[in-house]
Amino acid sequence: MNSGVNVVGLTIVLVLFVGVTMLGFVAARWRRTAPLASLDEWGLAGRGFGTFVTWFLIGGDLYTAYTFVAVPAAMFSLGAVSGWFAVPYTIIAYPIVFVFLPRLWSVAHRHGYATPADVTRGRYGSRSLATAVAVTGILATMPYIALQLVGIQAVLEVIGLGGSGNTFLNDLPLFIAFAVLAAYTYSSGLRAPALIAFVKDFLIYLVIIVATVWMGWKIGFGTIFDHASSSFTAANAKAVATGKPPTASFVPNLHQLLAYGTLALGSAMALFMYPHSITGVLAARSRGVIRRNTALLPAYSLMLAMLALLGYAAIAVGTKPIGLNGKPNPQLVVPQLFEDHFGWFAGVAFAAIAIGALVPAAIMSIGAANLFTRNIWKEYVQPNADPAREAAVSKVASLVVKAGALAFVLSLDRQNAINFQLLGGIWILQTFPALVFGLYTRWFHRWALLVGWAVGMVYGTVAAYGQASAATKHFGSSLATFDGITDKAYIALTAFVLNVAVAVVLTVLFRALKLPAGADRTSPEDYYADEGDPRVEPIPELTR
Repeated sequence: MNSGVNVVGLTIVLVLFVGVTMLGFVAARWRRTAPLASLDEWGLAGRGFGTFVTWFLIGGDLYTAYTFVAVPAAMFSLGAVSGWFAVPYTIIAYPIVFVFLPRLWSVAHRHGYATPADVTRGRYGSRSLATAVAVTGILATMPYIALQLVGIQAVLEVIGLGGSGNTFLNDLPLFIAFAVLAAYTYSSGLRAPALIAFVKDFLIYLVIIVATVWMGWKIGFGTIFDHASSSFTAANAKAVATGKPPTASFVPNLHQLLAYGTLALGSAMALFMYPHSITGVLAARSRGVIRRNTALLPAYSLMLAMLALLGYAAIAVGTKPIGLNGKPNPQLVVPQLFEDHFGWFAGVAFAAIAIGALVPAAIMSIGAANLFTRNIWKEYVQPNADPAREAAVSKVASLVVKAGALAFVLSLDRQNAINFQLLGGIWILQTFPALVFGLYTRWFHRWALLVGWAVGMVYGTVAAYGQASAATKHFGSSLATFDGITDKAYIALTAFVLNVAVAVVLTVLFRALKLPAGADRTSPEDYYADEGDPRVEPIPELTR
C-alpha cells in the first residue's frame, strides 16, 4: 500500500484518460452518414463496421476490467477453479457463436431488429417473451458494468486517491467514472467505444507483452508455479487446522472438476447472450465480418492466459494488495504488482486497466438502453415513437443503467468482484433457449419458453442468494451443491438445464392442447440474408 499519491502514475493515467475521453466526443462524427437521431445510428453506428473495426469493437467489448482485475484476483486468492476457467471458456465460446451469430445477424439485418428481444418478438410473436429477454439483459448488464467501475476504482486506489474511513472519498472515483461514461456515451453512442477500442487494445497488448517478458525474465515461469502451489497448499492446511474447508486450488482436484467444467461451459454459452455482445455483432456490415471475427478472436485467449498468470506471479513476488482502508483487497493485486515492480510503466498499465473498463462499460450501457427503448418503452409506453424519440429515450436510459450499476458496486462486496460477472451469467444464460433455439426451430411453444425462463431465473437467483462467503452472507459464490451431488457446479448451467427441461415438457403439453403458438414474422430465407441482399428491407430508421 502506498503512503502517498503516485504522481507519475496519476499523471500518465490522467493524460491518457482525458485523451480517450476527448476521442469519445470526437467519435460523434466518425464514419457517420446520417444524424444520430435513431437507434441504428446512435446505438448501432449505422450497422456499417467491417472486419477491422469489428475486431476491436467486439474484443474491446468482451475483454474488460473482468480480464485485468477480477480474473488475476481470483487466481491470486483462490486459484485455478475460480480464475483459470476464464481461459478455456473463451476458447469454447467462439466455435459455438461461429455457428449461430451469422444467422442472428441475418434475420436482424433483414427486418431491422436492433436487440435480441426484437429477434425473439419477431420469431415467436410474443410480447411477454420479448419483454422477459429485455428485462433479463438489462438486469444482467448492471453487475457487469459494476465490475468495470470496480476496475477503475482499484487503479485509483493503488495510485493513492481516496481516503481511509471516508466513504465518499473512497467512492469518489466511481462517481467520476460514471460522469465520464455518461457524457461521451450520451454524445456519441456506439461510435465512441468503437474508436476508443483502438487505443485500449494497443495499451493492453503493450502491457501484456511487457508483463510476460518480465515474468519470464525476472521471476521464471517455473518459479511462479512453484510458489503458487506451495502457497495454496499452506493456505488449505491452515484452513483445515482451524476447522474450515480448503478453498484454494493450484490445479482442480477430483471434486472440483465439475465446478471448473460447468463454469467454463456455462460462461461460454452466456458470453454472447449479453446485450453488449450482440450490439457489437449487429453493428457489423455483413455475415462474413461476423464469421471472420469469430475465427480470429480466440487469439485474445492467449492474452487472457497471460493476464490470469499475473495472479500467480503476484504470489511469487510477495505482492500485498492492501486498500487505503488498511484491509486486504485481492482486486488490487494487479495494479499493486505493477506499482511495486514496473516504475513509471505502471502508469501505462493503470491507464490500460481504466480505459479497458471504459470501452465495455459504454457498450454495455448502450446495449441495455436499446433493450429498454425498443422492447419496453416503445412496446408499452409509446408504440408510435419515431426514430428520433427512440434515440432520445435510449440516451437517457443509458444513464439510468449506469446508475443501476453504480448501485451494485456500492451495495455488494467488491473483494469478490468476479461474482458480479458470474451473477449476471446466471441470469443471461436463461435467455439462451428463446434466442438461440429460435434461430433454428419454431418447435418450442412461446409460453413454454416463458415459463422455463421464469423457473430458471427464480431458481438461479435463489440458489445464488443462498451462497455465503467469508465477506458476505448472500451472493458470495456462483457455485452450489445439488441434491444427490456432493460436488459444486455453476448455478447458471444447472438453472439452464432446468429451464430447458420445463420448456420441453410444457411445449409437448401446450401443443397437445393446441394453445396459440404466436405468429412468426420471419421466413427460412431470412436467416441467410447478407449485405446487399435484395431481400433486405430498408431499415425504417434509415429511410429518408
